[in-house]
Amino acid sequence: MSQQRKSIIPDDFLWGGAVTSFQTEGAWNEGGKGLSIVDARPIPKGHSDWKVAVDFYHRYKEDIALFKELGFTAYRTSIAWTRIFPDGEGEPNEAGLAFYDAVFDELRANGIEPVITLYHFDLPLALAKKYNGFASRKVVDLFERYARTVFERYRGKVNYWLTFNEQNLVLEQPHLWGAICPEDEDPEAFAYRVCHNVFIAHAKAVKALREIAPEAKIGGMVTYLTMYPATCRPEDALANVQAKELFIDFFFDVFARGAYPRYVTNQLEKKGICLPLEAGDEELLRSQTVDFLSFSYYQSQIVRHQEQDERIIKGLEPNPYLPKTKWGWAIDPIGLRIALKDVYARYEMPIFITENGIGLEEELNENGTVDDDERIDYLRRHIEQMKMAMEEGVEVIGYLMWGATDLLSSQGEMRKRYGVIFVNRDDENLRDLKRYKKKSFYWFQRVIRTNGEEL
Repeated sequence: MSQQRKSIIPDDFLWGGAVTSFQTEGAWNEGGKGLSIVDARPIPKGHSDWKVAVDFYHRYKEDIALFKELGFTAYRTSIAWTRIFPDGEGEPNEAGLAFYDAVFDELRANGIEPVITLYHFDLPLALAKKYNGFASRKVVDLFERYARTVFERYRGKVNYWLTFNEQNLVLEQPHLWGAICPEDEDPEAFAYRVCHNVFIAHAKAVKALREIAPEAKIGGMVTYLTMYPATCRPEDALANVQAKELFIDFFFDVFARGAYPRYVTNQLEKKGICLPLEAGDEELLRSQTVDFLSFSYYQSQIVRHQEQDERIIKGLEPNPYLPKTKWGWAIDPIGLRIALKDVYARYEMPIFITENGIGLEEELNENGTVDDDERIDYLRRHIEQMKMAMEEGVEVIGYLMWGATDLLSSQGEMRKRYGVIFVNRDDENLRDLKRYKKKSFYWFQRVIRTNGEEL
């Protein structure tokens, strides 16, 4: 009798979905919540504000019941800092703490492991106005206080933490950390100042978790953009190496090795940029490396050598050989496998895929569902490549699709739907917010039930 081949995916693999607080919760002014920088964003015509989102705040039990039906063993969301400290300072808000107690208890009661991001681009607005966000070390200290507060409150309820969502975006988008470059400061030097402060905040959070809940695990996260040289010209190949170093390797090097790599420090010295190092910073980074590495993965790009490129990350262009979504994102499942192999070869640490998915324009059909075969194909091909990477020796501990339910996109677009559960609202009309299972719901349910064997 032939022996059945054991699945490459371990039995304790974490399958689930990922969202943020501000893209799902709504209840923008309930439970003592303060305003965040998200609430202050201008709303482009045809987009939505964040006041209701998909109303997870009031419907979390209904949604978590659907996640249980899907078979989720993990669910990633973020804590809204402004629910815990409405203005970023002052005393903790018990109503906010109690809300997340209820959510985490409900998840655990349904066999779902909470995976919690401390910061997902939603700084308390008061800290942006008062201190210019993470441009100030004062905000680093306030972030540590916030982290310690939630670590103490949710010890035993949350075993997987992420410090910052897609931390490598800080160099080119420091405004996501509430920091706006003053007119009299060099933008690149300012970006590195904010970047350093965010690294210190990250390390302080890692240290705090080790002190408060040493049994829990904490990781650092980037958005992984697989990069290919535009041609086989050596100049393009070198530009590709340099872009990847600065956009991806730099952050993982600090997370995993605890020090700034020389390809960064030498370049900063050459440019005359001084990092705002304070006493103890280097030892803090060195001693507070992470338990696992994580990334979001959506697309790849090519890199071309450019003499005149003012961007910090230089030479990135769309890949002309790949199909694209309506929003111009290249669809590249093999790029996920390349990413996994690259990260594991460099660090030999567990990897957690904490976002992967596709945004599509969808409406309910006459049967009260959505035939989202394009999403099924996208997810299937990415999971196939993940499995191949695991067969080649990469240690992957979990896969979280982006969405679960539909949610507002990061730019406030409801028409850009990611979930396997349709939420009945659009950009301008809340409708009834009722939930409907898409075709992909049943497909992903089978994938999880068979631990990735039936794709």
